[in-house]
Amino acid sequence: MKPLRQLILAVVLGAVAVGASAQDAMKIGYVNTERILRDAVPAKAAQQKLEQEFSKRDKDLQEMAARLKSMGERNDRDASVMSESDRARRQREFAELEKEFQRKQREFREDLNQRRNEELSAVVDKANRAIKQIAEQEKYDFILQEAVYASSRVDITDKVLRALGAPNAK
Repeated sequence: MKPLRQLILAVVLGAVAVGASAQDAMKIGYVNTERILRDAVPAKAAQQKLEQEFSKRDKDLQEMAARLKSMGERNDRDASVMSESDRARRQREFAELEKEFQRKQREFREDLNQRRNEELSAVVDKANRAIKQIAEQEKYDFILQEAVYASSRVDITDKVLRALGAPNAK
């Protein structure tokens, strides 16, 4: 009878331990940052703002590239019938325009990257505030933003998108 009693005691203690550990279980969440930066209302607004801000400069660069291309083609086409001084002058003009184009293109990329980083930083700040609010309201112990794998059971990205005002969040 003693072994049966020990077995029953062990089963009862095991059940109590499982119940206690279930209450102490950590509540973990995961947020897909890439989706936030792509689908969140503030992220889309930031993208539109950047497009408006940089569209004129982008158009100017495209026009300059077209001028460079046509100038190069014209120089190649006319090279055999031009004098040496005309050819040298056109090559110099082409080189100057190409240098200016490369400078403007580099400045454009640098400015665009700087502004994109500023806008994305603001979106990340808003998302982090929303994540913190959700974590506090729903009593999460831990929320990850980078993971190799996350089950859909712990994915709270849609909640964050809703908190940021995304109409198409599930």
